[in-house]
Amino acid sequence: MARYILHRLLSAIPVLLAITLLVFLITFLIPGDPTYTLLGMEVTEDMRQALRVQLGLDQPFHVRYGIWLWNVFHGDLGRSIFGQFKVTYLISRALPVSLELMALSLTVALLIAVPAALISAVKKNTRVDVVVTLAAFTGLSLPAFWLAIMLIYLFAVAWRILPASGFVRVSENLAGNLRTMILPSMTLGIILSTGLMRFLRAGILDVLNEDYVRTARMKGVREPFVLLRHVLKNALIPFITILGLEIGWLLGGSVIIENVFALPGMGRLAMNAILQRDYNLVQGVVLVLAGLFILINLAVDLICAVLDPRIRLGETPR
Repeated sequence: MARYILHRLLSAIPVLLAITLLVFLITFLIPGDPTYTLLGMEVTEDMRQALRVQLGLDQPFHVRYGIWLWNVFHGDLGRSIFGQFKVTYLISRALPVSLELMALSLTVALLIAVPAALISAVKKNTRVDVVVTLAAFTGLSLPAFWLAIMLIYLFAVAWRILPASGFVRVSENLAGNLRTMILPSMTLGIILSTGLMRFLRAGILDVLNEDYVRTARMKGVREPFVLLRHVLKNALIPFITILGLEIGWLLGGSVIIENVFALPGMGRLAMNAILQRDYNLVQGVVLVLAGLFILINLAVDLICAVLDPRIRLGETPR
């Protein structure tokens, strides 16, 4: 197990390098000049060139990338072009917000998806199954921004029980933090739950047809125990794999939600960095998100090994 983990971590290094190189190349090829945003239009070209030299933007691509990569190996992600804050500081402020949103959204999604999938599979081809399936397909077709606006209208405008936007950090006010995170978490959780429910339902239906499930029932094992101990546990193994991919989507795909609800997370930070052509900040955000995604997938593999003793990570069948 330890050998497998070490192998996965070492193999992640070239993946991270390839991702940063690709993003660095894309930002390098994007037309535009950040000096226009910094200095405005009413300055001379000599002043612009002096700022480019100061920021290192006059260097060729390979030199800029090499300098940045050398600094990364020494724990320095550079400074943001706008504001001259350290990239590590900006990420340290934004990352907890995105992680909290991810955790709460995932909790909402699982609370909806797991019971709905279990009920839908057990009640296959009944009215309950049809209603759950229609609800899932409806949720899959809803745009995230539209659902967010509808929730804001209901809970913030019509009923006035939750704030429409803004963010309060946990260190400042725990109750206020939870109030500001309810609507964003509900939005992402509802959208995420629909796809997870359909996938888990299919997995449960496959397991229900297995011989060991029929054997357990013939032995007189009570139905709730059969569903939880035999059916759901084995159906969770492929489900957790998909869940790991969805968590990666939550880390980088919550840009719209963070902007709608004015959450200072990684998605909003990345969007602002791209619009301002803040190259150092874009690279730092991409590197951190890619690293987290690799760690999440490693954790998924380990959880699957715990759930199914037949899985032996890092071993080849004989």
